[in-house]
Amino acid sequence: MPHGCNEETAEDKKMRFIGKEDVKLKKRRADSHKGENGKVLVVGGSIDYTGAVLLASLAAYRTGVDWVQVAAPEKVAWVINTFSPDIVTTKVKGEYFTKESADKIAKLSEGFDAVLIGNGIGIRDETKKFAAEIVRKVKKPKVIDADAITAIKLSDVSNGVLTPHPKEMGKLLANSKVDKKSLKQKINGNVILLKGKRDEVISKQKTVFNRTGNAGMTVAGTGDVLAGIAVGILAQEHDLFRSACASAYISGLAGAALYKKKGYGFMASEMLDQIPIILKRLRNG
Repeated sequence: MPHGCNEETAEDKKMRFIGKEDVKLKKRRADSHKGENGKVLVVGGSIDYTGAVLLASLAAYRTGVDWVQVAAPEKVAWVINTFSPDIVTTKVKGEYFTKESADKIAKLSEGFDAVLIGNGIGIRDETKKFAAEIVRKVKKPKVIDADAITAIKLSDVSNGVLTPHPKEMGKLLANSKVDKKSLKQKINGNVILLKGKRDEVISKQKTVFNRTGNAGMTVAGTGDVLAGIAVGILAQEHDLFRSACASAYISGLAGAALYKKKGYGFMASEMLDQIPIILKRLRNG
């Protein structure tokens, strides 16, 4: 689904929209050391999908974190190593994640500030079992995206940002036996970033909307970039709601900048270079 909408309607006037004042990010200490500005673990990939986890990992790096590590099936991990010397990989045996690897990855996650789960993992039955297990076992702040969302219930998750598009949201609600009206009562302390024409950020206390972006963001991979931004911000800010708002807003601005230059022909990978430029502008006010 496309992000954002630049036309104001009567309905818009009733909504609370995310603005740059909602994306105030901490300034980096001049005397900080490696690891003090955020460490991210990305759990994703399968033999069918290698690009999603790579886009998400590079997007996390572009937010300014110090360290991004990927846990992925071994062939995917080798592809990532070949493409980027910046990303450390933990290689999981097999072509897909299975439930047997959940304990090892959960233990690995303890050394990170935030964890992203789901990009490119696929929808095989054994992978769905892995997703449900790892989401329950990882206690660190987390972002849950893509195929992992369709494999879990809201009650499986704590301390998380979930980033579904409408179809994934429908599956999440069905799995959780929850309808949209009762969602806030069942959200279990998590935050949902529902991607769409207007992104919707939902917590138990409030709902806000985002309208940055354009219809060019229907291109494959933009959701992976958004998830990477979200986990990168989460690793630095330690705030679920702010991270969700910032990722929607920043990814939309990246898409807007590319549309201005290229029209609708841009690719998700081109958003990566826009992220630090936008963050610098936001931090400088």
